[in-house]
Amino acid sequence: MNRKGVFFVALTLLAGLHSLGAQGISTQCPPGGFKSNGDPDNAKIAQDACQKAIDLFQYVAPQLGAVLAGANATQGFTGTLGGLGHFSVGIRGNLMQGSLPEVDRVVPATHGAEQSSYTLSNRLIGLPTGDIAIGLFNGLPLGLSHAGGIDLLLSASYLPSYDNGSVDVAVSSSWKLGYGVKIGILQEGLLVPGISLSILTRALPIVTIVGISGQDRLALDSIRVNARSWRLVAGKSLLFFGGAVGVGGDTYTSDATLNVTIAPRPATEGGSGGPIFLTQKLTRSNIFASAWINVLVVRIVGELGRVSGGDIATYNQFSGAQPADPRSYGSIGLSLGW
Repeated sequence: MNRKGVFFVALTLLAGLHSLGAQGISTQCPPGGFKSNGDPDNAKIAQDACQKAIDLFQYVAPQLGAVLAGANATQGFTGTLGGLGHFSVGIRGNLMQGSLPEVDRVVPATHGAEQSSYTLSNRLIGLPTGDIAIGLFNGLPLGLSHAGGIDLLLSASYLPSYDNGSVDVAVSSSWKLGYGVKIGILQEGLLVPGISLSILTRALPIVTIVGISGQDRLALDSIRVNARSWRLVAGKSLLFFGGAVGVGGDTYTSDATLNVTIAPRPATEGGSGGPIFLTQKLTRSNIFASAWINVLVVRIVGELGRVSGGDIATYNQFSGAQPADPRSYGSIGLSLGW
């Protein structure tokens, strides 16, 4: 893949932005809304690059959101922890077999938006996250168990800075904290399973990306990507093994400011577009199953899940998996608790 391909892949992987709308040219890319080096005839020079950038964000956004949200809020623990003095700490890697548009095969037009069809390449998309749960309330007695327990949830997502000469990814802070709560419906015991409902907000660090391909330049300022999730989980540990199943929903939201600069071509002058304010909100359903091995207070956990739902319309087309198609993901993690 050439520099232009690396440039757009990095942008789509890390930004994950889109604006929902009809399947037509976005109103954020009007032909008369750009600077054109003083020549009104060149007012459409940056329109196609603007539209293609938005569509590429639309395509990758659901994949990035699913990798960020993951499955169970606390891997290997289904009910609440048992009140004050109890806690769990975990680290995991969320993985998805994603598909990325082969952007180096399509050159943006300079005479206005032009519909193109992108081929796709399969790529493994991953993101490390950490989780902490702190017991606050053990709940009320209910037979052989307790109900109504409460845990405080904290999470951390990691994203490094990156610069390869054509793409500069500047991160304000490589770590971003999230927060939430877990409510126990039924506390796990010797004879009963654990059932709980959790609500958790995760976020990526705020990022600024500047990509350069030749003399073409695209800048995304103050990118913010968040995933708010709810999970209903039921499971049980039996001696050295355990398992759980769960359902939930995710809402991905993000925003940024986009600026596009197109260098002069042999037959046309250069032009620029922006600032263009991008926003995204997409809701998807999530189902998953997990299994773990108990080694004293440590649990080695594996999860498989699938997200689906939502509607995404793009002006440009993609040959293969579509932006809102269901996606499967997996996770492997290590957690310990008391």
